[in-house]
Amino acid sequence: MKILSRTTLPTRLPLVMAVLAGLSLSACGDKNPQESGSTAKTSEQIEQTALADTQHIVINNTAEPESIDPHKVSAVPEGNIIRQMFTGLVDTDREGKTVPGMAESWESSDNKVWTFKLRDAKWSNGDPVTAGDFVYSWQRLIDPNTAAPYASYLVDAKVVGAEAIMEGKAAVDTLGIKALDDKTLQVTLTEAVPYFPDMLIHTSTKPVPQKVIAEFGEKWTAPEHIVVNGPYTLSEWSVNDKIVLTRNTHYFDNANTKIDQVTILPLSSPTTDVARYRAGEVDVSAEVPPEQFDMLKKELGDELRVAPRLCTYYYKYNTVKPPFNDARVRRALALALDRDTIATKIMGQGQAPAYQLTPPITNGMENFTPQWESWSKQQRIDEAKKLLNEAGYNASHPLKFELLYNTSDNHKKIAVAFSALMKQALGEDTVDVTLVNQEWKTYLDTRRLGNYDIARSSWCGDYNEPSSFLNTLKTDNTNNHGKYSSAKFDSIMNQTLVEGVDATLRAKLYQQAEAQLDADMPNLNMFHYVGVRLVKPYVVGFPENDPLDVWQAKDLAIAKH
Repeated sequence: MKILSRTTLPTRLPLVMAVLAGLSLSACGDKNPQESGSTAKTSEQIEQTALADTQHIVINNTAEPESIDPHKVSAVPEGNIIRQMFTGLVDTDREGKTVPGMAESWESSDNKVWTFKLRDAKWSNGDPVTAGDFVYSWQRLIDPNTAAPYASYLVDAKVVGAEAIMEGKAAVDTLGIKALDDKTLQVTLTEAVPYFPDMLIHTSTKPVPQKVIAEFGEKWTAPEHIVVNGPYTLSEWSVNDKIVLTRNTHYFDNANTKIDQVTILPLSSPTTDVARYRAGEVDVSAEVPPEQFDMLKKELGDELRVAPRLCTYYYKYNTVKPPFNDARVRRALALALDRDTIATKIMGQGQAPAYQLTPPITNGMENFTPQWESWSKQQRIDEAKKLLNEAGYNASHPLKFELLYNTSDNHKKIAVAFSALMKQALGEDTVDVTLVNQEWKTYLDTRRLGNYDIARSSWCGDYNEPSSFLNTLKTDNTNNHGKYSSAKFDSIMNQTLVEGVDATLRAKLYQQAEAQLDADMPNLNMFHYVGVRLVKPYVVGFPENDPLDVWQAKDLAIAKH
């Protein structure tokens, strides 16, 4: 895939850049000579078979996880940790392609009834992993008593009985999943879903240990209790400090695993992340501050990795709460926002302005281009002011709202820029934005409860297909925190899997779905991500071409350096 080019900063910056000047962070001090681009070895220069005696790696993960229970989470930081400990029916390779996990093989003659053959594998306590473990786990996921953020995932996957169970109208044992024997699992769908196996890479579909959960309840994920079936188990969890994972010797592919210990940090500040990377305390960073991008590229060379990523950054409107229960107001802000400035000047690392929710690089997507994308900046602003006036907002009656974002230097910069751009476009007296910052877990709770006006959001594909993005805005989807509801949109999405719809027609339907979102504007799309991080040259095997940005410590190694 083509890496998006970075737009050069103009010599004269707009007003918003002056507002942001006070937020600019100084670059780190003098670099360590051993880390400079001129002296550091690249991964290709290191003989991969010459491994270091100590196989430990430190990776930043941006946030303290709210949980490591696969059925209690919905975000990327939690998924990054859970992926190291639990293995589902399928897995992904370094390119993001679906490969066998607990299932050695799978088949379906009609894309509706799927049969999975499980390999011989064990939990970390020595118990065998069975088809029954998946039956229990999926029933737990869909059970309303679990209150899983991803409960509707099985509804979107069209698993028989999932919708009725989620709505409390049927028992969990009516779910269309059954163990034909200990090593054979059968899943029955209501519609043909050709990409169903790809959906099973997601955290929510991984197995959890029934016996351990029955014994310890909510405390089953504590280091002293947890039982896993993946390559690593939890040995230490120091809140707001670190999580330490160590090898699970019962993992089926343990013989081919090289990393013995994984330390995961919750650093929310990209500046701190980079500082600790340069000090040798972090081997893989999570982010890079935009203002340090050029300097780091020059000084650290290939250690700075930039790659397309299947993610979109947007602001989520609370569509059932004034003022954003009015589509005119939602549309006015979307038109008025200079997303090019956000993408190419505030970020400036290769991010592309977003005019649809689904990233253009997504497999099976026919992109939607709104008519207003070709309008001049003034045309957009004029239409935005007109819509606001129709909704009753002007200098005499300003539009007032709170903007919620989670702790991060980058999120703060974007929020400040958004506020400044709105005032610049619509008038200082017409828009009044109050910025509200919350720590990760509090922010997640606030967003799920709907206690916000507009909230910083992003979505990264659970699998490489447009439905991974578009399903989140269906009326009853458990990730639809903005409570958007459109019978037209739901109808379009429901048509994508009916009999007779091929890949070409499905792509057209996805395009229609994006057009409906443009008409209703439940989200204010800003930009499509690129993955930007620092990786030490002695870290062997870190993926560079996976648009899902799925890293797995089991695939890595530390070379002598």
